[in-house]
Parts: sequence; structure tokens; C-alpha cells
Amino acid sequence: MIGLGCSKNQVDAERLLFTLREAGFEISGDLEECDAVVINTCGFIEDAKRESIEAVLEMGSEKKKGKLKGIVVTGCLPERYQEEFARELPEAGGVLGIGKNSEIALAVEKAIAGERHVAFGPKEDLCLKGGRILTTPGYYAYLKLAEGCDNRCGYCAIPLIRGRFRSARMEDLVDEAKALAAGGVRELNLVAQDTSRYGEDLYGKGMLPELLARLGDIEGIRWLRVLYCYPDRVTDELLAVIQREPKVVKYMDLPLQHASGKILSAMNRSGGRESLLKLIARIRERVPGITLRTTLIAGFPGETEEDFAELCGFVKEARFDRLGCFAYSREENTPAFELPGQIDEETKRRRAEVVMETQAPIAEELARARAGKIQEILTEGFDSERGLFYGRGQGDAPDIDTRVYFSSAKSPEPGEFASVLITGSDGYDLTGETASGGEKP
Repeated sequence: MIGLGCSKNQVDAERLLFTLREAGFEISGDLEECDAVVINTCGFIEDAKRESIEAVLEMGSEKKKGKLKGIVVTGCLPERYQEEFARELPEAGGVLGIGKNSEIALAVEKAIAGERHVAFGPKEDLCLKGGRILTTPGYYAYLKLAEGCDNRCGYCAIPLIRGRFRSARMEDLVDEAKALAAGGVRELNLVAQDTSRYGEDLYGKGMLPELLARLGDIEGIRWLRVLYCYPDRVTDELLAVIQREPKVVKYMDLPLQHASGKILSAMNRSGGRESLLKLIARIRERVPGITLRTTLIAGFPGETEEDFAELCGFVKEARFDRLGCFAYSREENTPAFELPGQIDEETKRRRAEVVMETQAPIAEELARARAGKIQEILTEGFDSERGLFYGRGQGDAPDIDTRVYFSSAKSPEPGEFASVLITGSDGYDLTGETASGGEKP
């Protein structure tokens, strides 16, 4: 399996692997041992599409060498382009839209036999539950709360690819979380295109606070992390649960995209600099010590130098703990594709770099301020070059945030928790030493 794209897509890949194993296939991470490869693609922005196509072409070259017999492609890219994808990439013996992921075993069987299987169905047929073979380390996993999105942001192709927002049943999510905990998972990262909307379609109101409370009762789970919260739906009820529930880490991923009211309106998003600063202040007041992450887009159509200056000023004033900025990707069939005032690629990239340069001293200053504090660290491994163990604190989501490097008299295994005294920082990362030899969960 070659899994590309976001953590939500990763959950789909894990369900595909489980389905294949149940059908009798043996799963291997060594391509030399394999008769077939499944590529679960991303098709969100141009760079992701290019990476996915390159993966298909690379596997096509491997197939020509003779050992590999079949290539099956699924995920966002074939779902987005469907018959065009199947026609333009004959290397793929099997092509499935997300609504036909249930046919993965059939597609692999036919691909190995030299037959082609191309199938697309309603997006709503993508199952929101089922067994998984984790592709994360065994101590953490992603829990996908919902599929699709109704926000209709002007730059975003997700509604085209994944369809309308639809939540998984709470009982199914709780059962899935219990199974993951029984298998050794200690950290659950809750994901959806808009986690804060969870349950509105099924229960008539947002149910993320109740879901967090129920997940917090599961034995074995130590950390619950909320990713992808839409700013308009950060309620006092949600903040109260984050503050109250001991297993919910004091962390929120809040993709804001911009700060200029004019640009946000063009993106079909609400608010502006002042309202967003008030939201950030409210979150920090209700949940003292919370780690806030955001993502921003630079170079959206019509973004003037004044709009960009407002964005940079917002970054300085908001002082996010974690921040990423991306150059706007012009995606066909999205409203922003046709907007006037498109900005050249060089300017978009430069502006994104300037935003990150603006954030860098803030992040480094916040990192230095953590010296002298004790943090609970989830150990992830040992860095032989540094001679130090490393892991993540509650303020660090897997793969996207910073690390803590620390010395320890004991040798904590990946998945064990350690109590670490922070002694300094190295850029964005922290350094420290175990405060009491470490602590197992």
C-alpha cells in the first residue's frame, strides 16, 4: 500500500488493508515481495496531484520489470477525475472511486490476472466504519468522525471530491475507539474536514463535546486530540469539555486561512482580523495554557499588499504556538478558480515564506519560555546521532508539530510516557531530561 495525503485518507487506507487481509491477501511493506500494489491517492491541490501521478507512473515502471503484476488506484484523485483518470493512466489496472472501496479485493484480483476493473459509485457509499490495519505506530491512531464537507470554501475541492458532510454514528466511533485502545493505542487524534460540526447531520446539533466525554471514559486511552476545528463552531460547550476532561489535551487545530475580512469573504468564510483575535482570546481565557495551531493561505486571488500586510500583522499579534502557511493552489471547478486578480506563482510562494519567517521568532520565543517546566512526553524513539530519546508533548500533534529530545537514565520504549523537565530549545524543538526516570502509562 502506498498511502498519500491527509490523515483522513490514511484511515481509508487502513480500512482497505483490513478488507484485503480479510479477503485472504498477505500484506507486505516490501515491494519486492508483492504481486500487487494499491495506491491511495490525494487530489486536493496541485502538488498532491503531481505526487499521486508520479507514484502511479513509478509503479508502472516497476510493473514493466516483471515482478509486479497489478496496480490498483483509489482515493481522491480518481474520484475527482474519474473516467479521465482511468483513460490517461493505463498503468492502473484497477481504478476505484471512494464509493467503490468495498470492491478493493475484486480490483486487486483482476489486476493480478491482467484484467482491468474501473468502478465509480455514489460518494455516500464510502463506509464510515470497519476494521483497520494501523499504518501509524501502534500507540496512536486517527479516529475519523465524518466524511465530506458543507462549508464550501471558495478555494477548496473537498466537496467535489468527498461530497456532503456526513457523520459517523457515535456508537460506532466509541466501539472503534475501544477496539483501538484494546490494541494498545494510547492517543486518539480526532479528524474530519470539520470536526467541530460533528453530529449536526445525525443528531440535529453539534455532538463533539459529548463524543469527547464518552471517549474519555474508555480505559487505556490517555490522550484525546481535536484537529480541524472550524472557527465559527468553537462553542463555549466545546471549550468547557477541553478544559474539564483530563484526557482531552489542551490543544486545538484551528485552520483560519487568512485575517483580511475582504479575503475571507472572497473565500466564502466569515469574520476578519478583529473577530478572529477575539476568538483566540476567548479560547485562551476558557482553556488556560492551550496550544493553538493554525494554517494560512497566502496569495489568494485579489490579495493586495495591504491584505498581505494585515495577515502578517495578525500573525504577530495572535502569537500562535504552531502555524503553517501555504501558497494558494488554483483548483479547477472551485469558485476561486474564476476569480479576478490571480497572483503569479513566485509571488504566492514568496508571501508564504514571509509568513513563516514572521512566525519563526514567535515560535522560538515560545519554545524558550517552556524551559524549567515539566511536561508529559509520549516517547516515540531514540535518535542515535543526538544520543537522545524523542517524543511529543500534549501540544504536539503527530507528523506536523515539534519534538522534544530528552535524556533518560532508563530506556523508555515507543509508546511509553515520560515526565520530562524542559531545559532548553533547539529552534522549534525542545530539549530536556526525565524528571523522575520516566513514567509508564
